[in-house]
Amino acid sequence: MKILVTGGAGYIGSTLVPLLLNAGHSVRVLDTLNHGGAPLLPSWSDPAFDFRRGDIRDRSTVASAVSGMDAVVHLAAIVGDPACARDPELARSVNLEASLSLIEESRRCGVQRLVFASTCSNYGKMKDADQFVDEESELNPVSLYAETKVAVEKFLLASRNGPAWFPTPLRFATIFGTSPRMRFDLTVNEFTMEMLVNKRLVVFGEQFWRPYVHVRDAARAIRLVLESAPEKVAGRVFNVGSNDQNFQKQQLVDLIRPHAPDAIIEFVHKAEDPRDYRVSFARISQQLGFHITRTVSEGIAEVSKLVRENVINDFGSQTYRN
Repeated sequence: MKILVTGGAGYIGSTLVPLLLNAGHSVRVLDTLNHGGAPLLPSWSDPAFDFRRGDIRDRSTVASAVSGMDAVVHLAAIVGDPACARDPELARSVNLEASLSLIEESRRCGVQRLVFASTCSNYGKMKDADQFVDEESELNPVSLYAETKVAVEKFLLASRNGPAWFPTPLRFATIFGTSPRMRFDLTVNEFTMEMLVNKRLVVFGEQFWRPYVHVRDAARAIRLVLESAPEKVAGRVFNVGSNDQNFQKQQLVDLIRPHAPDAIIEFVHKAEDPRDYRVSFARISQQLGFHITRTVSEGIAEVSKLVRENVINDFGSQTYRN
């Protein structure tokens, strides 16, 4: 397939692009390179790789990038609650308005498959702490970031009315692990780095649940959906992760502790947290045969080695944060 990846120089995108190229697909990346272009260097000389520098808010740029594509993977976004809260107008413009325009342009150009990167944050706070939420559970977005994702999901699923249009939203668990565009503002990566480098970590709401998935497994899930029979994925939402990778923050600290035994941990108890959810990933496992290849424990070891070997040493740099 000829595949457009928006945000292809980002945390997931820079892992996904070589995965798709190695599978024999042609890949075009559209990215503003706000965090630099170095993550794309491993793919740059591949004859099946094409790069377009541009903003998804620009309609002419999007029309040119989408032209001739069989599939679109839409990753480009203002990612995360803090980044969206810092500039709500920008977040709505990029995450909502530009996403809707991209979907419309993709349909107009005859794109058949569109994979949309959504989030398990859409579930907000689960009503029953003893149960798992799944794709049929009520969505309860409690942040602007999640609100925009829910709105795009609804628009995308409502557009499912053509014989050659196969849209699929993927609700990713919180991502972790190493990537060509490394991030240290994601929970597992951040906790590991803080405990190893600063020897101190402040944890808010240690009892609340989140699901986690390795960045490479997130990329594998995207590839799997792109290569699955249309009738299996068209108009279907899939949570991406694994049931046994739901953890409380306290449990994450316990997993990291063997790598940083001297770190001082301060727990700040919170009686309420707007986000608290354990997620079921049975659908993607049972219907598409997806299984993770790397656990949180393995991801912690991976990031720990990155830190200990001094591969990265400017951990405070904004390069590694959104």
